[in-house]
Amino acid sequence: MGRALLRLVFRTAVSRDVSRFNSRALTLRAASLQGDGVCNGTHGGRKALLSDPQRFEAQFDELLTELTERDFTEPGLTDAMSRLKQVMVYNVPGGKKNRGLSVIGSLRELLPPSQLTQDGVQRALVVGWCIEMLQAFFLMTDDIMDASVTRRGQPCWYKKDGIGLDAINDSLLVEGSIYRLLRRHCRDQPYYVHLLELFNETTFQTELGQVLDLITAPPGQIDLGRFTMERYKTIVKYKTAFYSFYLPVASAMYMAGINSEEEHKNAKHILLEMGEFFQIQDDFLDCFGDPAVTGKIGTDIQDNKCSWLVVKALEVMTPEQRSVLELCYGRSDETSVTKVKELYHSLQMPALYQSYEEESYQRLQKLIALHAQSLPHSIFLNFAKKIYKRDK
Repeated sequence: MGRALLRLVFRTAVSRDVSRFNSRALTLRAASLQGDGVCNGTHGGRKALLSDPQRFEAQFDELLTELTERDFTEPGLTDAMSRLKQVMVYNVPGGKKNRGLSVIGSLRELLPPSQLTQDGVQRALVVGWCIEMLQAFFLMTDDIMDASVTRRGQPCWYKKDGIGLDAINDSLLVEGSIYRLLRRHCRDQPYYVHLLELFNETTFQTELGQVLDLITAPPGQIDLGRFTMERYKTIVKYKTAFYSFYLPVASAMYMAGINSEEEHKNAKHILLEMGEFFQIQDDFLDCFGDPAVTGKIGTDIQDNKCSWLVVKALEVMTPEQRSVLELCYGRSDETSVTKVKELYHSLQMPALYQSYEEESYQRLQKLIALHAQSLPHSIFLNFAKKIYKRDK
C-alpha cells in the first residue's frame, strides 16, 4: 500500500473518531442541560421533562390505581372498587384543575428550588388531586340539589342511566378517598395534622354556605326580600371562597412550613376577596355565558338562586320591574326565564358586571400590597390571571 493511500486511510479513521467524539460530547452536554433544567424538585427520569400540568395529569391514573386496585383487595369488593373507579373517572378530572394545580404552583413560589425535593413535588400533586376530589364531591351533591342537567359538558352523574340518587353514596366514596390518600402520602410529614384540620374545616365551611344557599331560596317559595347583598356575600364566602381559593394556598403554606396564624390570616384576606369575585363571575356566566364554552346550562333563574345578578338588579330596578321579577323569577318555563333575562339586559347588567370586574381587580391589587408583605405576590397574581376575564 502506497504512502499516499496510507495517509488517506489514517485521516479517514481519525476524522471518523473525532466525529464520534463530538457526537458523544454533544449527547452528554444535552443530558447535562436537561439535568440543569429539571432541578427544583423535578429530577428523576422521563417524568422530569414534563411540565407541572402534565405531571399533574399523569398523577391521576396512578392515584386511581392506588385507590381501586391496591387499597382493598378482598375479592368480594371487586364490584365496589369498579364502581369507585367509574365515579372517579367521570367526575374528578374533567375541570380546569386550577385549584389542584395551585398547590404545586404556590409551593414553588414559597420554597427555593434547593428545598423543593422530588418527594415534595409528588406530595403537592397528591394534595392537589385531593382538592379536585373535594370539588367533585361538592359538585356531585350540588347538582342533585339544584336539579342540574349538565356539568363540564356532559350529563350530571346522577342523570346517567341507572345512577339516580345512588349518586349521593358515590359522592361520599369520593370524599372518603381524599383522606385515604392524605394518610398514605402525608402521614409522616410535620404538616399532616394541619392538612387534616384544614380539609375538615373547609368542608364544613362549604356545607354551611350550601345550607345558606338552600334556605335563602327554597323551591317554590319566591321571596325577593331574602336576596340581600349581605346574605349573598356570606353565602359566597362559605360556599365557594374557602375551598376554591384559601384551601389550595393554605395547603401549600403548611407544606412549606408556614404555620403562623398571622400569615394565614393575611393570605385569607386576599383569597376570600378573590373567591367572592369568582362566584360573581360564575353567576354572570350562568346567565350570559355560552353553554358550549362553560360546559353547563345555567339554571340560577329557574332555581330561584340568590345570585349576584338578582341581588344587584333589585338594588337598581323600579317597582314595576320588581313586579315582573316577582312573577317570573324561580319559574322553569322558557317564557319566564326569557323575561328575566330581558329585564337584566334592560338594567344593563352586563355593563354593571364589567364595571364590577375592573373595580374588583383594582381592589385586589391594594389588598395584595397591604396583606402580602411577607408572602410572594406572585402566588395571588397567578391566581388572578386564571380567573379575571375568563369565559368558563
